[in-house]
Amino acid sequence: MVAPLEGRVVLVTGGGRGIGRAHCLALAEQGAAVVVNDPGVGRDGSGGGVDPAAEVVAEIEQAGGKAVAHTGSVSAWDDVVDMVNTAVATFGTLTGVVNNAGIVRDSMVANATEADWDAVIAVHLKGTFAVTKHACEYWRAQSKAGNPIDAHIVNTVSGAGLWGNVGQSAYGAAKAAIANLTVVAAMEARRYGVAVNAISPLAVTRLSEDFFSGDRAADPALDPGRSSAVVAWLQSPESSWLTGQILRVDGDKLSRIEGFTEAAGRYLAKDGVSLQFPELGQAVSWLYGTSPRGLVGPLPVA
Repeated sequence: MVAPLEGRVVLVTGGGRGIGRAHCLALAEQGAAVVVNDPGVGRDGSGGGVDPAAEVVAEIEQAGGKAVAHTGSVSAWDDVVDMVNTAVATFGTLTGVVNNAGIVRDSMVANATEADWDAVIAVHLKGTFAVTKHACEYWRAQSKAGNPIDAHIVNTVSGAGLWGNVGQSAYGAAKAAIANLTVVAAMEARRYGVAVNAISPLAVTRLSEDFFSGDRAADPALDPGRSSAVVAWLQSPESSWLTGQILRVDGDKLSRIEGFTEAAGRYLAKDGVSLQFPELGQAVSWLYGTSPRGLVGPLPVA
């Protein structure tokens, strides 16, 4: 029986530990060849000197799968170009990307440093964009050469980006931007056969361990591998119809994130032309359901 991802070649960033490692193992189990990217740095992006990518490659090969390690940084464009080239040189093609690499340097807004902000944005947002860009360049060139493309990008967002979290301004801003990048890339890349989606996984990892304590930290539902079957499916031909979407994975529960929506109620400017300063206090309080409309009568609505 042919494995669901037989013939697929997937690059996974941050693939040496936690969620990324679980993704790599799941992809290989389903038949994909995997480029395991991980520079081996600490959770704040510092240090290095270890090689978790090679360890994951060894696990995959021991189980009979195919993988190659890459230790470059997603924040360095030359390294990203080499990731794509490594996939093609080693396995003959690249069919998918899982943008998972990340670091955290949490702080309150007033205490944040420029260096910490830049480091987090560089890995999460710039890194996701860089890998997406260079992979799309490869697929666009293949499409123009007449080769059929069925490629998949899976990005990683977070509840901190979707709904906010105290102390995570840089991380949350990056993840919110990645959610939008997912939509934009999906709109642009579908013309040459690329589907772009994102997952929002809830799990205990090196990055999130500070938010879970006691029994919650040992909850099997928060195992880093809970979202990996979803990622593997999103790299399969069966998922090619889906693009520009975010799937939330919380233990055994899968849900759809619908993104920003405009509420039904609309206030109309009193003069019918342009909103004026004096009317905005009442208008905004009405929009948020806090205006005592009975004192002044109903406000005009669209």
